[in-house]
Amino acid sequence: MSLGPKKEIEGVLLVDKPPGLTSHDVVYRLRRKLQLKRIGHAGTLDPMATGLLIMLIGKATRLSQYLISVDKIYEGEITLGVTTNSQDAEGEVMETRPVPPLTEAQVREAMNTFLGDQYQMPPMFSAIKLGGVPLYKLARQGEEVVREPRFIRVAKFDLVSFALPKLTFRLDCTKGTYVRTIAHDLGQKLGCGAHLSALRRTGSGQFTIAQCTPLDKLEEMPLPEIEKLLIPAYAAAPSVVQ
Repeated sequence: MSLGPKKEIEGVLLVDKPPGLTSHDVVYRLRRKLQLKRIGHAGTLDPMATGLLIMLIGKATRLSQYLISVDKIYEGEITLGVTTNSQDAEGEVMETRPVPPLTEAQVREAMNTFLGDQYQMPPMFSAIKLGGVPLYKLARQGEEVVREPRFIRVAKFDLVSFALPKLTFRLDCTKGTYVRTIAHDLGQKLGCGAHLSALRRTGSGQFTIAQCTPLDKLEEMPLPEIEKLLIPAYAAAPSVVQ
């Protein structure tokens, strides 16, 4: 008696991405673990960043555009006095300047200027394409090209701790916001330069980091246990499925 073809697993899997991996690295490792090619993600994280990565399994890949478009929450660290060519800790140091004796009030005042609707200039070290070529490839060749500013909204930019030259923060923002550019621009406003030295995504739409499973733990779990973690498409994006 034939049981028919095996049912392909599907749903949304929330992964806590470790540092040092690209978002595509996570896709590759899950494809290998689940023996399934149809896997994508909703919202890239840079290799340096950790935290919430929404993985779309099987037919749930159709939710991509919806889940990418939701607002994001980040926690991170900014190091003042050092600028890099990528605006984060992975880039080459371009300039080092002394950090003035700033007060918490001065830093908070500068951070508040980032709140609201605005246009942000994407960094050269980004995956945005010009003529089919990612900007980061041009940047590595020392090229600087004209970029189109992007509309973003920052709902919250809070100072969590203050220990010069380090600042830790929480940022609530719309999709497509370059957090490292905000860190860089804050350093310019404070007169000493800065770069993003750590970043963790803790929220994306309705999902939080508390719901995530670390990637290495997922790779050790049996398939039935992973299937229990899958969020059905109708629960993840009801307006898309209905």
